Amino acid sequence: MTQDILLSIIVPVYNIEDCLERCVESIRQQSYRNLEILLVDDGSTDGSGAICDEFAARDERIRVFHKENGGSSSARNLGVREAKGAWLGFVDSDDWIDPDMYKRLLETALASGADIAQASRDEIDEQGGRRPDVCAPPKETFFCPAQDFLRELLLHRGDCSFCTKLVKKELFAGRAFPEGKLNEDFYLLVDMLACTEGISILPDQMYHVFYRIGSNTRKKDRNDFSRVFVDIVDNADFVEELVGKKYPQLMTEAVRFGLFQRLDYMLHIPVVRMVNTDAFYCRVKKYLRTHVKDTIRNPYLTKKNKIYLLLFTAAPKTVRRVHGWIQKLKRN
Repeated sequence: MTQDILLSIIVPVYNIEDCLERCVESIRQQSYRNLEILLVDDGSTDGSGAICDEFAARDERIRVFHKENGGSSSARNLGVREAKGAWLGFVDSDDWIDPDMYKRLLETALASGADIAQASRDEIDEQGGRRPDVCAPPKETFFCPAQDFLRELLLHRGDCSFCTKLVKKELFAGRAFPEGKLNEDFYLLVDMLACTEGISILPDQMYHVFYRIGSNTRKKDRNDFSRVFVDIVDNADFVEELVGKKYPQLMTEAVRFGLFQRLDYMLHIPVVRMVNTDAFYCRVKKYLRTHVKDTIRNPYLTKKNKIYLLLFTAAPKTVRRVHGWIQKLKRN
């Protein structure tokens, strides 16, 4: 394959000076050389911005953008607007990738005619140990039709991260990562799936996630309530509406997804926020109460899921307190 196709790799950067060099070097060392690296400094207050500038001085393929802090989606969206490549990739600034990742992804996408190609990933903790796989890699490369891929996402078996993917830039026309939200990849990918035939998936775990306690969704403080648990419920509503319009045959899976996301919300919301003046909490309770039959009959919910959902429907505060006590005992 001639390297005449330009790839744009977008890296949002925010106060990550301890990991930034490993990340950028892994992109610079890609065997596919015809790429540009867009480092978007999202208002860093440590030395990250200066490190980005140093990299740009050493490699003409690197372009740096300094902006006021607006979050990862805002930084990614700026990168998409500035990208010159026909295909876009995304790498989080604390992660790193294998040298052949983008070469393999582009080859696979071109061979299959897919608009999106995906590598598999693993997660490495702060001690260098490998964590259990979030998404089980396939045994061999295959093309997954859009409807099948969406079904895997609804059953929490698919990978919605844009970091593992190479995407045709044209799919971003009229679309952007939702700003001010977490779990933003899911929303945008589901929206894109409706306009593409599917995704080519490689089994090789070429993207390496650095799992660090203290990120947006991994707080230590039991009283902290990340807005991600609100956003995942909003995403469930979005995908249920989309499925109703475009993939009605997946409605059972979509309702299962909605129930599961609300269970996750209920398992994390602090008891002090479980009040009738919290409109979002009341909406979650109402959904559970109007979907009792779906909870009992849904074939994709485990017995444990169903028990918890029914208990939360009947006595949410009590169940949340008991669950909190159980988790505290486990930690001790």
